[in-house]
Amino acid sequence: MRIKYSILLATILICFGCQHQSKQSHTITIATLKGPSAMGMIKFIDSISTISDSHIKVEILNEPIQVRKMIIEGTADFAVLPTTMAAIIYNKGIEYRLIAIPVWGTLYLFGNDTSITKWEHLRGKRINVMAKGMTPDVLFRYLLEQNGLDPNKDVTLDYSFPTHIDLANAVAAGQASLGVISEPMVSMVMQKNTSVVPIFDLNNEWKKLQSIPIAQTALLVNNNFAIKNHTVLEYIINSYKYSSQWVNQYPDSAATLLVKHNILPNYEVAYNAIPRSNLMFVNAREVRDGINNYLRVFYEMNPDIIGGKIPNEDFIY
Repeated sequence: MRIKYSILLATILICFGCQHQSKQSHTITIATLKGPSAMGMIKFIDSISTISDSHIKVEILNEPIQVRKMIIEGTADFAVLPTTMAAIIYNKGIEYRLIAIPVWGTLYLFGNDTSITKWEHLRGKRINVMAKGMTPDVLFRYLLEQNGLDPNKDVTLDYSFPTHIDLANAVAAGQASLGVISEPMVSMVMQKNTSVVPIFDLNNEWKKLQSIPIAQTALLVNNNFAIKNHTVLEYIINSYKYSSQWVNQYPDSAATLLVKHNILPNYEVAYNAIPRSNLMFVNAREVRDGINNYLRVFYEMNPDIIGGKIPNEDFIY
């Protein structure tokens, strides 16, 4: 499989080079996030790194706002970022479209309070959530409501720690007993503090209600690029999908690559984070209803988080 994959990569890149031989060489730029988004494409990233002059560059960024900046500037041919932010970008009329959902829910309620085994046990508890009004907050509020708890009365939502890193450090240090945070931060915290455990997998809790996992992360393509480079587009899609499957099938090898490319700090964290990161590349047109239902929840709770409206059908490529 590895030999066939390398031959396919070389063939596609030769073809791409031929398409552009009469003008300045164009480097295909993929902007992604350091975390599950990059974790799922690590086999692809590693394969690219072994080929000189591959014409493909993967920019691994720390924050979604950095990916958004590249999209606005038009410097990313492909971009991976939260689906809610993808909806905002589309609703602003920026020419990017949704190709696939590569990550399906990485949020967990975790902490050291192991007495909690059902939602009712959260009544009266203080729960730390980062970024009021953003995806983790809105999603968690929705799940509280759907499980019979008023997020404004029955629990105390604490926003003292504004970022995932701040909140993860607080839980690891025992400054917060319960927190809503995503992988791979969960695995990092659990390595630092063995008394911390996942309490609720919010992806599973969502699936109980919606019959589909959380369509949390989006792969976008520049529409003009997609129209002009269909062969390369299909290659990128297939490569990312293959990489995601490979990571799930060979988590030990994938963990080694994640450390090699500085995605995660060590093998143990990488290996443990992979199964909890819900990596599964699915073409967006195959799960159109699930994506719309996901965005509708946010629209009903906070329209601004998706740009004020549900994107029309052209949002999906």
